[in-house]
Amino acid sequence: MRSPRRCSRNGCPRQAVATLTYVYNESTAVVGPLAAFAEPHTYDLCEPHARSLTAPRGWDVVRHEGEFEPPPPTTDDLVALAEAVREAARPVA
Repeated sequence: MRSPRRCSRNGCPRQAVATLTYVYNESTAVVGPLAAFAEPHTYDLCEPHARSLTAPRGWDVVRHEGEFEPPPPTTDDLVALAEAVREAARPVA
């Protein structure tokens, strides 16, 4: 089974619940709900880091106002879990 995406901050072991994207031509950092897929040039953040993020001087931060929630399991996760349960239930020869 895939492990959940982790926060991009160095040394942070928490699960990511938000995605940070920089809009360079507008000098804006955007913190929103976790993107469906990890993309280059974006950063996954845990809730404490998503809430406390500050931008460089002269930049704006646009932050999601709602709750940050972990993503629901995907069908890949559910299939992997079902296969693991089947494997564990097989009789030992």
